[in-house]
Amino acid sequence: MLEHIKKANDIKKIPEARLPELAKEVRRLLIRTTAENGGHLASNLGVVELTFALHRYLNLPEDKLIWDVGHQSYVHKILTGRKDNFGSLRKLNGLSGFPKRTESDCDVFGTGHASTSISAALGMVAARDIKKTGEKIVAVIGDGAMTGGMALEALNNAGTLKSNLIIILNDNERSISENVGGVAGYLDGIRTNRKYLRFKNNVREAVTGIPNIGSKLFEKLKVSKDIIKRIFVPGMFFEDMGLTYLGPVDGHSMKDIGVALENAGRVDGAVIIHVITQKGKGYKKAEEHPAKFHGVEPFNISTGEFLSVQKEKSCTSVFSDTIIEMAEQDERLVAITAAMPYGTGLYNFKKKFPERFFDVGIAEEHAVTFAAGLAAGGLKPVVAIYSTFLQRAFDQLIHDVCLQKLPVVFAIDRAGLVGSDGETHQGILDIGYLSVIPGLTVLSPKDVTELREMLKYAYSLNRPVAVRYPRGGADEIEVKSVCPLREYVNEILERGKNIAIFGTGKTVRLALEVAERLKASKLTPTVVNIRFLDKADENLLTELKEDHSTIVMLEEGVFTGSYTERFMAAAALKELNYRFMTVTLPDSFVEQGSIGELWAKYGFDPDKIAERIKEETVSQLDDELFRR
Repeated sequence: MLEHIKKANDIKKIPEARLPELAKEVRRLLIRTTAENGGHLASNLGVVELTFALHRYLNLPEDKLIWDVGHQSYVHKILTGRKDNFGSLRKLNGLSGFPKRTESDCDVFGTGHASTSISAALGMVAARDIKKTGEKIVAVIGDGAMTGGMALEALNNAGTLKSNLIIILNDNERSISENVGGVAGYLDGIRTNRKYLRFKNNVREAVTGIPNIGSKLFEKLKVSKDIIKRIFVPGMFFEDMGLTYLGPVDGHSMKDIGVALENAGRVDGAVIIHVITQKGKGYKKAEEHPAKFHGVEPFNISTGEFLSVQKEKSCTSVFSDTIIEMAEQDERLVAITAAMPYGTGLYNFKKKFPERFFDVGIAEEHAVTFAAGLAAGGLKPVVAIYSTFLQRAFDQLIHDVCLQKLPVVFAIDRAGLVGSDGETHQGILDIGYLSVIPGLTVLSPKDVTELREMLKYAYSLNRPVAVRYPRGGADEIEVKSVCPLREYVNEILERGKNIAIFGTGKTVRLALEVAERLKASKLTPTVVNIRFLDKADENLLTELKEDHSTIVMLEEGVFTGSYTERFMAAAALKELNYRFMTVTLPDSFVEQGSIGELWAKYGFDPDKIAERIKEETVSQLDDELFRR
């Protein structure tokens, strides 16, 4: 049946009786592709029928479909002309793992972070109403994303809407891990309380069956629906906010979803269709372990085991072990995550210290200010969060933590390039946005040994500190330290002359590899590990000037706002006249691809860097001889 899907809206040509067959084929394609490329599997398996129903209801791209987070849009991509290229998913120059406006007219809004779809949809509704066009607009949001403050702000706005907007609440009881908090509890109450639905259906059937007056009588009875709902359904949160609520609906029944969409489309206002889906549906191993199969590396389909078993410890697991060790020594230490206990490595902390662990849901802004409150109350919080997710709490970092000099440690995972998740997840901006905040110390360990030391050091400072570390295994970046951590003193790993190569985090190993290649050409560079990123090391700049003329900066982040830029500015202000050679990422968003491919594309290659240094050094010597 997939052979009949060539472009958007082709699914409407498939006979209804053949749709289950198409669903099986789509699930097989999802499993086969993610087993080879990695990606978000369980969430996409859970929305197959929902996506089918939406595509049969809408006319794309004229109508607008916005996916929240967007990692569950694989089926949408398959149905909109990208089936034949689906094997390139998450690969360099291939399909993105998220909606992307430049990829298809059917991707009307790019999403990669949670809780954005309702706000975007409201903007599109306003644009539609001003232009007086009549397209349908549908936002799909998960129950996990509904815990985000932005989603609740948008719902507050949607309650006053006078024209149609359909909001699909895709409820599978989890984002990555199980959802937490009041919204999750409220939805659980709706899911488990079927009395109201049975009562409503029985009343409808009984009353409409009365000859001549049945339909009119039922319409009058609907006036009392609020009273009836409040008897059986806890809270009626959505209707109290001014939205029409429909559901719960079986998310794997295309017929039921289709009926709900048709009914919702007739409402002059915002309508929430509460759809219940099963994460991982159609692949038993994903059904049984939805968290494991949320975001996967390549795996064996028959066994469900990942192909690249990581034998060495990752930075995340080292953080996990270290934070537990620190908590055993200080009962004031508390840990916070924003719906990522597994991804950030805090799950083991949760098991060992449940009363000192806090999962606030997908609510990064709240997580940071909550941590500030804990610190103001005399505790010492550690907030574990991904680099790109922390962007959402920039204001809270400034006003609630750093302005008040509160002792909060930010453990920033996935700093730098993360690979196949692409633009929305590459942690390439954090050096810039963190380093501009007064009073925030920003640390970057070169390896896991230094990560352990930096976490303990950061905790001991009793002020705001961020420790940023990459995704990946420990053996990839292990480098022997030569001096202990000291306040704003960076580490000279190798002493030489004429050329100094600076690296930070993962690029320290790269700097050492470049140095080895230069030694074969009788050049003896100095290699420096930049530990402190928020202040340029002016003392080292002055010290090196005595016998160094060239500085090479290697930094896995955008140039603007980088340590490289700050260091060059400090040298210029001191009129030190170094020749600088820089290898950074461009001031742009970086696409998906393996980290190795992206390093090669953007110049993080030891052989090419060494050749460039040799060429520029020879050129510099020629210039000096000419001047003489």
